[in-house]
Amino acid sequence: MADLQARIVVGLGELLWDCFGEIRKPGGAPANVAFHARQLGHTGIVCSRVGCDAPGSELVDYIVSHDLDIRYIQRDQAHATGTVTVDTRRPDHPAYVIHQDVAWDHIEFTDELGDLMRRASAVCFGSLAQRSARSRSAIQRCLDAAVGALIVFDVNLRQSWYDRERIETSLAKSDIAKLNIDEVAVLASLLDLPAAPLDFAGRLLTRYDVDLVCITRAQQGCLLVSHDQAVDLPGLPVQVADTVGSGDAFSAALISARLRGWSLDQTARLANAAGALVAGCSGAMPALRHEYAALLSSLGA
Repeated sequence: MADLQARIVVGLGELLWDCFGEIRKPGGAPANVAFHARQLGHTGIVCSRVGCDAPGSELVDYIVSHDLDIRYIQRDQAHATGTVTVDTRRPDHPAYVIHQDVAWDHIEFTDELGDLMRRASAVCFGSLAQRSARSRSAIQRCLDAAVGALIVFDVNLRQSWYDRERIETSLAKSDIAKLNIDEVAVLASLLDLPAAPLDFAGRLLTRYDVDLVCITRAQQGCLLVSHDQAVDLPGLPVQVADTVGSGDAFSAALISARLRGWSLDQTARLANAAGALVAGCSGAMPALRHEYAALLSSLGA
């Protein structure tokens, strides 16, 4: 197996500030995945776009301070750095207001991005950053260039920024589809699929030729379904601070386990535990390098 640190895990899409009242913390689902992949021992790279403004510079500085590559974070002179207003009055079910026409809506495909994709071991992307035609085109071109990489579609439905065509196009390019239990209900209706999670996953596997479907269920754990196996794990007890970013930690751990060649059961256990760790912290990018190392060791890394 190649050196795990040499395995490039790309988070492709939004990088932004999560605003909790007067407090703001770095976020954006794909950026969170790259951040946690780095803490899990890989080369995490954020591919996004921020403004040529103070909030954009602060985000870049934060990424640098946590030992991630910033060469693929584009700067935008015309559009501001993205922000999201997060309501955590229900810590286990935060609500988001995602502001529009910001820098990450204008990601550009470049030769440098194409070269990175050809070197990547895994690429994680979602539906949100595809809300604008420009970023959607750049993301799809990146995925086309990522030949040989593990492609993970974190569905991540937000507000009304998705439709059947975008979801189906993304699934068709993916090896793994990851979504939460609420999103199962939405996609079952949107794609004319059965609503029962196991049946839904089975149909998704065959219709879109993905290799693995991962369904997160918060305190109820997770369900991972491949063409020949299903693993259903209960949740882990955790004192929830907020669940912002917990699903992204799950995705990063899922990717890490697959790159390590772990069994589906080991994969589910690592991802479940990573999600629980982040749910017990405030914000999407807590420092958990030591906790992850202990977790990997306990599971046989």
